Amino acid sequence: MQPSKGRPRGGGAGQESRVEPLDGHDPVPAEEAGQLRYDDPWYDALASGWGESSDGAQAQPVVPSARTEGDAEAAAADVYLEVQRSAAFQEVRRRYRKFVVPASVAFFTWYVGYVVTATTAPELMARPVAGAVNVAMVAGLGQFLSTFLLTWAYARHARLRRDRAALELRWDTQELTRGVSGGVS
Repeated sequence: MQPSKGRPRGGGAGQESRVEPLDGHDPVPAEEAGQLRYDDPWYDALASGWGESSDGAQAQPVVPSARTEGDAEAAAADVYLEVQRSAAFQEVRRRYRKFVVPASVAFFTWYVGYVVTATTAPELMARPVAGAVNVAMVAGLGQFLSTFLLTWAYARHARLRRDRAALELRWDTQELTRGVSGGVS
């Protein structure tokens, strides 16, 4: 429910006769209120009628074209396709997959193994390791530790094996698109 901002509340049985702006100006009759321009950034003109014109007829929505600059954008898209097909890009993707796929499989196997073991072999998980610490607690803490180790290994791999090549590709792509669009970036 929205606050009234000092306006009297009506009985809810109809339209208010006057529209009172919040900026301190004189109230405007409701007939003229439809011609006002609201300065509220959240006001959406389509929200009141959802595309209907003032006479009740359905207005056809205006859909802007996807390409405003035409040839320049098509040429820029071609640049990105060319970069995607390049050997340097394929090498960056290969290095990424070479780390991520085995790491994901290993981590998922470790996680599912922990869950399956906890549900199918509770006597094994309840076996004490040291004092009140049992196998389940050690394996659960191992899950957290392996998450942190995997994050560290991923960041290290990215920094040492992919970041420099990816940055060079980025600069090359920007230079190519800048040349295609005529210096406008």
